[in-house]
Amino acid sequence: MPISLDLLRTFLAVHRTGSITAAAQTLGLSQPAVTAQVKALEAALDRPLFDRLPRGVAPTAAADELARRVSSSLDALDAVVESELPSEQSVHLGGPAEFLCEVVLPLLAPLVRDGLRLRTTFGLSDDLLADLAAGRLDLVVSTIRPRVRGVQAEPVFDEEFVLVAAPGVAASGPAGAPMIAYAEDLPIVRRYWRTVYGRRPSMSAQVVIPDLRGVLNAVRAGMGVSVLPAYLCGRDLDAGTLVALAEPELPPINTGYLAARSGGLARAAVARVHAHLLETLRAAPPY
Repeated sequence: MPISLDLLRTFLAVHRTGSITAAAQTLGLSQPAVTAQVKALEAALDRPLFDRLPRGVAPTAAADELARRVSSSLDALDAVVESELPSEQSVHLGGPAEFLCEVVLPLLAPLVRDGLRLRTTFGLSDDLLADLAAGRLDLVVSTIRPRVRGVQAEPVFDEEFVLVAAPGVAASGPAGAPMIAYAEDLPIVRRYWRTVYGRRPSMSAQVVIPDLRGVLNAVRAGMGVSVLPAYLCGRDLDAGTLVALAEPELPPINTGYLAARSGGLARAAVARVHAHLLETLRAAPPY
């Protein structure tokens, strides 16, 4: 009995995402349609392919073997089809607002001038990676290591953190100035204090601004001190409008990743953006 490519594509989407719901979103189908196609393939092969779990599905050994055998061929076929589609298809890129605006978007300028249609989504890495796995995004710049089924990622940059203040505030030191933070629980400040000083910070945030660019402007204006990524405050440090309050031998760093959905690079435009960002981010660190 011949098996249609649609059944195999649906099977591969479920295998890669580990979820009927996520596969349906990726394929633009209803959940009942995906379930029916998986059942039809299981009937044609006369073997179960997935074990149903309280949340999602788990592939059987037969499913893993089938995915290994068909994935490269289906991805290659999708790449051929993609090359025949209109070139104006957009690439949907997600990431933290500050890093995308300050670092990533300028790197993509040559591709945009060459015809790339780009759409961006800002948010937290966990939410963006879930959207990537569900097919709502094509690529995600993530500040955490992705551990999502159906998502592959490569490390592309290290962001370094610096404790900074305006020159007029620096004389009082971090203990004598208001703390400006990204969030109430001081996530960046807390990590810096633990790495550099070996303890949790004892202060609370006097000013909370949920955008690092706003934090930078507040520190630059002399409102207080904060911990910022070097890519954001490096130019101010060079110009002397900000000063570093500490110079630890091993400054805190955070590794960033470029994530793509399994099989997502079959789209030529997505593969082009992915390759360009891998090359440029690794060749020219954020700061």
